[in-house]
Amino acid sequence: MSSNATARQQRTRQNILTAAERVFLKNGFLGTSMDQVAETAGMSKQTVYAHFKSKEALFREVVISMTGTAAHALHEDTEAAPDGRPVEDVLMEAAINQLNVVLTPRLMQLRRMVIGEIERFPDLGVALFDNGPRKSIERFARLFAHYNDAGRLDVPDPANAAAYFNWILMGAPTNAAMLLGNAALPGTRQRREHAQESVRIFLSAYGPEAMRGS
Repeated sequence: MSSNATARQQRTRQNILTAAERVFLKNGFLGTSMDQVAETAGMSKQTVYAHFKSKEALFREVVISMTGTAAHALHEDTEAAPDGRPVEDVLMEAAINQLNVVLTPRLMQLRRMVIGEIERFPDLGVALFDNGPRKSIERFARLFAHYNDAGRLDVPDPANAAAYFNWILMGAPTNAAMLLGNAALPGTRQRREHAQESVRIFLSAYGPEAMRGS
């Protein structure tokens, strides 16, 4: 197969995924048909089936693609050591970035959809967890371990501390958006205020003041 033909196939596949994402997020798994996906993508149903053998296969690919894209947006796979800025500034930047990436209508719809189909597609719940909370916790754990070794935080168990911080940061706004809908998503000012309070709570337990008081 020529490079041009390969590129065309890749574009077609991506167009199908983009269309399927729109339809699945709007209608859910049961409410979506391959005919709807084909119509939204502007191509024949035979073309859709040539790339994805079933609605189930297409659904899996959409969920995995969306979760992977969100993880990449957070730069969670990088291992670069943090710079010499104050710990509070680094945590604030990481917290706001995470809130901005995760607390979107698109990803909240994805979470609701995956949770609603968890019995039918348990592997997608695992994929959502692995590319979401697990990677965030691992990312924070690496950061906390670095600062603990540098004597700038007192974090004897970075993994546990990362799980606590991730819950403080994500728990309330995510639960509100999941249960109350997109109208409950916080705005820019609310996200910043919540990030500041999350960082303050965390540093009161693990930061320099806590170290001096121990």
